[in-house]
Amino acid sequence: MIMAPAGAKRNILERLDAGEIVIGDGGFVFALEKRGYVKAGPWTPEAAAEHPEAVRQLHREFLRAGSNVMQTFTFYASDDKLENRGNAQRFTGAQINEAACDLAREVANEGDAMVAGGVSQTPSYLSCKSEAEVKGIFTRQLNVFVKKNVDFMIAEYFEHVEEAEWAVQVLKTSGKPVCASLCIGPDGDLNGVSPGDCAVRLVKAGANIVGINCHFDPMTCVKTVKMMKEGVERAGLKAHYMVQPLAYHTPDCNCQGFIDLPEFPFGLEPRILTRWDMHKYAREAFNVGIRFIGGCCGFEPYHIRAVAEELATERGYLPAASVKHGNWGAGLEMHTKPWVRARARRDYWEKLKPASGRPECPSMSTPDSWGVTKGHADLMQHKEATSLDELMPLFEKAKASH
Repeated sequence: MIMAPAGAKRNILERLDAGEIVIGDGGFVFALEKRGYVKAGPWTPEAAAEHPEAVRQLHREFLRAGSNVMQTFTFYASDDKLENRGNAQRFTGAQINEAACDLAREVANEGDAMVAGGVSQTPSYLSCKSEAEVKGIFTRQLNVFVKKNVDFMIAEYFEHVEEAEWAVQVLKTSGKPVCASLCIGPDGDLNGVSPGDCAVRLVKAGANIVGINCHFDPMTCVKTVKMMKEGVERAGLKAHYMVQPLAYHTPDCNCQGFIDLPEFPFGLEPRILTRWDMHKYAREAFNVGIRFIGGCCGFEPYHIRAVAEELATERGYLPAASVKHGNWGAGLEMHTKPWVRARARRDYWEKLKPASGRPECPSMSTPDSWGVTKGHADLMQHKEATSLDELMPLFEKAKASH
C-alpha cells in the first residue's frame, strides 16, 4: 500500500464533500504536560512561544502518524484565561496564537495537512460576562487566525452550547469553514440541552462540521455524535461530523466527564486505551458516518497511527510511521523469544484483556458530582491567585465527598 500522497491541498469541506476521511491530531496540552512544557491546572499553551521546538516536534509526530490536520496549539489562549487565578504570563494571547499558527503551518507544509485555528470556552462565560464581552475575546483570537491565513476554524471544548454558538458566529465572519465541537456526553450540555438540539443550534449558527471532543472515551463520544447527527437530520439540515475523544476509558463518568474522576489529571494512566482499542474506535466512528476522526487528551501519535492504519483501505494509503509498525503486531515475528513471536497475530491483540497490575485498585471510580456550572459562586473567576482561604473549604468538601 502506498504512503501518504503529495500534491495540491484541498480545503476540508472539499475533502469531506468528496467522502474522504480527515484524520485529526491528538491532545497537545496533556502530551506536552507529560513532556514538561505545560502546567497542569491552567493548561495554557505558552509553550508555542516559550518552547517552539517541543510543539513543532509533536506536530511532526502526529503528521508522521497520519494526521492531516495540524491544529494550532491555541487551546485556552484567550487573555482572560491566560491571566486567570494568578497564572502569570510572559506572552500575550496574540503572541502565543501567532507563534502557534506559524508552527502548525510550517509542519503542515511538510505533508498533506491543513491548519486549523482553534478557540475554546472562556472563564468570562463562566463568570456570566455579556455576550459582547465573550465574543470580543473570540474576535481577538480570530484576528490572528485571519492574519496567519489558517485553512479552517475549530470552536472546541464547550460545555454550554450557547457559548459555542457565540464562538461559531464570530468564527464564521472569517469566511473560512467552521467546526464546532462540544465536550458533552449523551446527557447533553451542562444546561441539559440534548446532543441533537445542540447540533441543530450549532448548524444554524453557521457551523459546517459539528461533533464532540474531550471529556469522554471514544465510544461514548461516537454515541453522542450519532445523536447529534440524528438531530440534524430530523431538522432537515445538513452537516459533516467530527469526533476527537479522550484516550481514556471513562465508563464511570457523569455528565461532566473525566474532570470529575478522582484520578484527573495525574492518575489517569491505568485508563489509557491501547492502539488496538483505537482500531475499534476508528471503525465505529467510520461506520456511523463520521469522517473527521481525531483525538484529544491522552492521545499520543501512536494512537493516531492506529486510527490511520485501521482506515488505510478507505484512505488508500498508510501513514509514514507505519514503516516502523507491523500490521497487527507483525513486527513481533522477528522477536528473539518464541512466546513473543506467538503474539504476532490479530486475534491475540483483539481478544487481549490488559491487566492493570494494581491488585488493590478498583476497576472504576466514583466521580465527584459537585453540580456547579455557569453562574455558581464557585465559578466566578478572577485574576488574583487562588488563596489558601479559598482552598480550605474546597479541601473539606472534597474530603466529605469521598
